[in-house]
Amino acid sequence: MKILNIEHIGIAVGSGDKSRDFWEKILSLTMEHEERVAGQGVDTLIYPVGPSKIELLAATGPDSPVAKYLAKHGPGIHHVCLEVEDIKQAIKELKQSGIQPVFPTPQPGVEQTLVTFIHPRDTGGVLVELAQKGGTGSHGQE
Repeated sequence: MKILNIEHIGIAVGSGDKSRDFWEKILSLTMEHEERVAGQGVDTLIYPVGPSKIELLAATGPDSPVAKYLAKHGPGIHHVCLEVEDIKQAIKELKQSGIQPVFPTPQPGVEQTLVTFIHPRDTGGVLVELAQKGGTGSHGQE
């Protein structure tokens, strides 16, 4: 699979407003994009930092993956997202290597991406998201 760059670092937050104050007022970052990804039960705030981004993740309900993460671990780094050239090819290569992605078919992500995740048990302890830009995304069309 071809990795293009580190797309973003996802940070699970308990209180979006309090976290937002830190990133915007203390670090002087500008929020570029805000989006709800209903299928993943998450609200996101995107802050560009050089060629990459910080993505704040707030759960939209108690059953969302981010809510479960927060209940178990508290606020903090949730995942690292790598941009891939071809998400379907990446999933195929993972499966050929004996790794079962969290989503066996690409799912809509933030900013019109298609995504899957790789479980931390397969990566040495880090949840890794793979994302292809220009895909369906949570608002776009494939």
